[in-house]
Amino acid sequence: MSGGVQEQFEIKFRLPDGTDIGPKRYPAASTVATLKESIIAQWPKDKEKGPRTVNDLKLINAGKILENNKTLSECKSPICDFSGMTTMHVVVRPPTSDKQSNKIAPKPKDFRCGCSIM
Repeated sequence: MSGGVQEQFEIKFRLPDGTDIGPKRYPAASTVATLKESIIAQWPKDKEKGPRTVNDLKLINAGKILENNKTLSECKSPICDFSGMTTMHVVVRPPTSDKQSNKIAPKPKDFRCGCSIM
């Protein structure tokens, strides 16, 4: 199929709150990172905690997390051949904060169990 029209896939993205971005058509040669950049650009402004970079997002299709460097045509599988409209699920990685890394684990001696043999 050289020199012809490049294959395109119609994709919509399901956000964590159940709302959708799209559908929109993407060329088969589009990378997953390109899709993520599109999601960030179209992210609803009224939603809090939106992603800032492609690494803040994970795209899941047919139960598989898609890798940034893969193209859509490389992500096709028998389970998902992108025929018709495809819905990909978007997972936003929560921002890491210094507060989480500074939590002090409880000391083991705080959790005591006593046994009595009678």
